[in-house]
Amino acid sequence: MSKKIKEYLKLKVKGGMANPSPPIGPALGSKGLNIMKFCKEFNDKTKSQKGDIVSVLISIYEDKSFSFIIKSPPASFLIMKFLKINKGSSEPNKKKVGSITLDQIKEIAKIKTSDLNSFSLSSSIKMIEGTCKSMGINIKSESFSK
Repeated sequence: MSKKIKEYLKLKVKGGMANPSPPIGPALGSKGLNIMKFCKEFNDKTKSQKGDIVSVLISIYEDKSFSFIIKSPPASFLIMKFLKINKGSSEPNKKKVGSITLDQIKEIAKIKTSDLNSFSLSSSIKMIEGTCKSMGINIKSESFSK
């Protein structure tokens, strides 16, 4: 017999760096979960992504046990990482903060494909292009094949 899920919890946490301080401690503590057990398991699974922000979906069961799924980092985080910038533009239509190539967008789309609600790589690429535009990043159109 499988466990009955009581609720879900979504968090964004730096990979390999989970600790009981906010936001993790209060979020899990209020649900009655073992915070240190989560931190240890999460840090073990995200060693390779140390410092990268990752989304985690935690399934909380009625017996106060849990399981979690680690998703890929947010598209905006990956874009900033590729371009080595700290943040997007506060006025994306007026002030541009950088330029990205279509090849870089394709790499980001490949990383995000499993978490996006798209059926093809080309539609994933269009979603990433939209994120770039909303962040005030120019898209260089170089040689590119989909």
